[in-house]
Amino acid sequence: MGLKETLDLQHKAFKIGVKVLWIVLISILALVPVYVLTVSHNFLGLYGGMPSLRALENPENDLSSELISVDGVSLGRYYRHNRLQVTYDDLSPELVTTLLASEDHRFHDHSGIDFIGLIRATVGVLTFNYAGGGSTITMQLAENLFKGMTETEGKLLKLPGARQLVIKTKEWIISVQLEANFTKKEIIAMYLNTVPFGNNAFGIKSAAETYFGKVPDSLNYQESAVLIGLLQGNTAFNPVINYDRSFAKRNEVLNKLGRYGHISLIELDSLRELPIDLSNYEVTNQNTGLATYFRSVIRNDLMTWCDENGYDLWEDGLKIYTTIDSRMQKYAEEAVAEHMAGLQEIFYESWKGRDPWRDDKRRVIPNFLENSFKKTDHYRQLVKKYGKGDDSIKVVMNTQKPMRVFSWKGEIDTLLSPLDSIKYYKHFLHAGMMSMDPRTGHIKAWVGGINHKYFKYDHVRQGKRQPGSTFKPFVYGTAIEQGYPPCYEVVDAMVTVPLAEGGTWSPPNSDGKYGSGEKMTIRQGMARSVNTITAAMMKAVKPNNVVRFAQMVGIESELQAVPALALGVNDVSIFELVGAYSTFANLGIYTKPYFISRIEDKNGNVIANWIPETRQAISEQDAYKMLYMLRGGVEEDGGTSQYLPLELKIDNEIGGKTGTTNNASDGWYMGVTKDLVTGIWVGGDERSIHFESWYEGQGARTARPIWSNYMLKVYADEELGYEKGKFQTPVKGIDVVLDCSRYKTNDGSDSTSVEPQAWDPEDYQ
Repeated sequence: MGLKETLDLQHKAFKIGVKVLWIVLISILALVPVYVLTVSHNFLGLYGGMPSLRALENPENDLSSELISVDGVSLGRYYRHNRLQVTYDDLSPELVTTLLASEDHRFHDHSGIDFIGLIRATVGVLTFNYAGGGSTITMQLAENLFKGMTETEGKLLKLPGARQLVIKTKEWIISVQLEANFTKKEIIAMYLNTVPFGNNAFGIKSAAETYFGKVPDSLNYQESAVLIGLLQGNTAFNPVINYDRSFAKRNEVLNKLGRYGHISLIELDSLRELPIDLSNYEVTNQNTGLATYFRSVIRNDLMTWCDENGYDLWEDGLKIYTTIDSRMQKYAEEAVAEHMAGLQEIFYESWKGRDPWRDDKRRVIPNFLENSFKKTDHYRQLVKKYGKGDDSIKVVMNTQKPMRVFSWKGEIDTLLSPLDSIKYYKHFLHAGMMSMDPRTGHIKAWVGGINHKYFKYDHVRQGKRQPGSTFKPFVYGTAIEQGYPPCYEVVDAMVTVPLAEGGTWSPPNSDGKYGSGEKMTIRQGMARSVNTITAAMMKAVKPNNVVRFAQMVGIESELQAVPALALGVNDVSIFELVGAYSTFANLGIYTKPYFISRIEDKNGNVIANWIPETRQAISEQDAYKMLYMLRGGVEEDGGTSQYLPLELKIDNEIGGKTGTTNNASDGWYMGVTKDLVTGIWVGGDERSIHFESWYEGQGARTARPIWSNYMLKVYADEELGYEKGKFQTPVKGIDVVLDCSRYKTNDGSDSTSVEPQAWDPEDYQ
């Protein structure tokens, strides 16, 4: 064959090849839209369903439900994945710039698919010179959203090779839809809301809070670079566990900012030298932040409401607005911690080298620790594993292992056996505190214990203990209701009350004696917490009437109509006591304490409002007389609140009542001002654990200082708006003289004041 024939054949083959190539290209161009159309409509069920536009507009990502204080502070969240939504306006310019420079610097020049990036990525793969992926931010968002969609099953998806092609095709289609229906700003915000950042932080808001203790609009370049770097590997570039790699990745992202001209070379050099500041790093959980006990206790209330109303507390992104004031909560927690740390040292010293768990005869309770261990989940797991009574259980109980324990000076890493651990923790004193606005019923502060991480039990609503003399106002309130004036006089003498089951009841006073023979007003009797005076009034007004009165003003626990009820022998909660005392401060209107004002869905629509439950429990007159009675603790000689700080008492009316149970197992203080009613309890984990000295364990020493500290902080914060002043008086005035120093007795003679007693009075039981 000659040269000419060869050239003709080559030319003919070339023309055929060009035609074939054009036919292939035209076929591809024709088939691609058909292919895309068939994928979009799930032709013959081959590809699986596509998410609707509505689904894309409202992606079903798990959203944290958030508790918000009355002053707008986030108290905590309920979540399976810690995710919160932000809008574009919630993002700092530095964060947006860093994101685009690192992930998609042509973001504003494409419509979802960056063909230049795709070609670069393809060439890189073919030449083994990978220079970055071709995915845009919109495509990554499509991938994140598509993973959350359930309509993905199709016949071709079962084939490994075809599956990846179909999934990528769907993502491209979704990308175009996103660009067509959302602004670039909206896409950026949606993207940052859907990406994980490690340490259970999903979305930029949770990430900014977790790693830097900030909100997204305050992130700077170097912080933004750390977080954007995390998108390349939540674990590999985590600054907490892989600091050096995170540091290098951050600088790599910063280099891109310099390369694209967003920062100068001088700025770049300066930022590259900065360390990653993790001083505010904190993984959000139910043991951290403010109001930990409050968040834990009300969770069940919220779950019940959600079940009844068709919401998921863990995923629906509810905004739960509470009555808690974050500033007052902080002051309450500080007041408890400051006092309890010092009180714990006194407790340790009082029992130095000895066990504090004692019976009524002050003898160490045998097998106390072993019996306590048997109440734990750990013991139940051991029984399940080895069988009850197996010697292996004793071995485990007494085998030391590394553990971290609580102390008031910070967590301690140590070696303890499970039994030693129980012994260690049983030495701690505990506390509970609640503060409430008596008019609205709003709970302003809730401190359920000393440390939620190590002690889960709530002492505000879950825990109930004997109230001691903090119950006495209900005896005197019954007397007031029956017509006894606050200045009614009773002799401090032994009272003997016959009991229905036989025998008699004669309570001694806190000094162990059965009366001094002194005549005093019932206001003085309550102020000094004199048991014989209270017993005399209980005998006069009858126990069943005291039960009725206490229940009317707010006590919901079961009460026994027995004479000893006068000294607080039936268990009640702080929650109840604060609500009941608030009736006195609210002109006789009982307002049930409540803690949620409204709930909004994730779109900001109000889906529930709470209205306080109220009732006129007692008359305005009787309520105001009870406030005068309670003021006696501060104003009367020998009153158990007489030694409150002068700073609190000046230009201020205060009602106060201490309480201490037998052996000082429980110390209480109830403080009442015109705007706040606050209750505090302090005691051991069990009633057998208490101060050896009754004097050291009395409520005046264990609980009252917490109230003083708290109120000083509240009054010092002018932004809160709480001011000193007088209690609100009844609209129609007072129907009796409320000045016992001028009170006229029945025979017309002036009532004489009594000499102050030398001892610091406190109630016995």
